[in-house]
Amino acid sequence: MRGKQARMTLESSIQNPAPSLIFKIVDADEWAAAERAGEFIGSEVDRRDGFIHFSTAAQVRETAARHFAGRQQLLLVAVDTHDLDLRWEPSRGGALFPHLYATMPLTAVRWTAPLPLGHDGQHRFPDRGTEVPGSRLNTGAEVSRDDR
Repeated sequence: MRGKQARMTLESSIQNPAPSLIFKIVDADEWAAAERAGEFIGSEVDRRDGFIHFSTAAQVRETAARHFAGRQQLLLVAVDTHDLDLRWEPSRGGALFPHLYATMPLTAVRWTAPLPLGHDGQHRFPDRGTEVPGSRLNTGAEVSRDDR
């Protein structure tokens, strides 16, 4: 990397240390196909863009509202970042978003949960303690878990 991009990457890594958990909102049918294949090749949008789009906990609610408004049959997939070669690139308003320029092994998935719509048309995020912003402490309610 050179110049401005290298400075931006260095500065952003200092200001925004990479979280250990990122999120992918995905159609349930696409996720079922990934489980059959043993890896996630990305959504149609991901494949068109050439990388898999992810969001941090601080970004995922706005991602749902902007890109998945009114959509049903969605899952929230929590992904461990430790073994992924992510690139943190600017997107909405210059915020850095995690992008994966490869397929995602399902071994990186920490958990999955349905992302239903509430009566107000907004997605209802699972109660996973502090793993998703705005959530309350985990009450012990279980969500689907992928421990592969």
